[in-house]
Amino acid sequence: MEVLTPKSLDEALRFKAERPDALSIQGGTDVMVDLNFDRARPPALLNLNEVGELRGWSPENGSIRLGAGLTFTEAMEAPLSDALPALAEASRTVGGPQIRNRGTVGGNLGTASPAGDALPPLLIGDAVVVLASVRGERTLPLAEFLTGPKRNALANDELIIAARVRAADGTQTFMKIGPRNAMVISVVSLALTVDRERGEVRAAFGSAGPVPGLVTAPLAELDGFPERVSAAASPIDDVRGTAAYRRHSLRVLAARAVERCLQ
Repeated sequence: MEVLTPKSLDEALRFKAERPDALSIQGGTDVMVDLNFDRARPPALLNLNEVGELRGWSPENGSIRLGAGLTFTEAMEAPLSDALPALAEASRTVGGPQIRNRGTVGGNLGTASPAGDALPPLLIGDAVVVLASVRGERTLPLAEFLTGPKRNALANDELIIAARVRAADGTQTFMKIGPRNAMVISVVSLALTVDRERGEVRAAFGSAGPVPGLVTAPLAELDGFPERVSAAASPIDDVRGTAAYRRHSLRVLAARAVERCLQ
């Protein structure tokens, strides 16, 4: 297997254009699992660890730009955690310290798993995904970028370079349910924000449909909101939980999240 290691974003985009069959890898917390279990055997890996333009975060035109290489550990640290508290809370639930040090926001976006912990917090922040190729850049709302379980709208010659998300304009929280309290993939998850500027509550759920879902309601019309969140889901039965359990759990999490954020 060939490993390509660009030193800059321009070089990475050129490599990707020349080798669209190369699988991008940065943290490797998803890719290496597939390789180790022989679920994937790409002809080449595009190692993005040396591409400095993908790291870190910065304010940008009233929103926050998260580099695709931003790690979950970095997302837990102030001042970013103050601007995006639901993302910080979600990041604390990802694996153990080693996984949080390696796993990235861009990796969650690329894998596009319905259970990706970063996805509901990004969804409540109206996130858009920034994609780039030698042809230029384009942006897609997160809801359009995620097209199905582990499927996204990334073209063969494109890389995810960032996500842009609105800073919290009120209280936020993230909750998830798993068979144990730590180092676990979610049975169901929920991020919720109270948006004072818009006068609404937004809740996004994970692990309860082919892609994360978003439900909104005016602050003055929150009666029955947990039931609306549960009804919006389309969960399945699997080894981690039944569809009925997931719907019930979403109802409970949504009620707790509203109470936590509005108390």
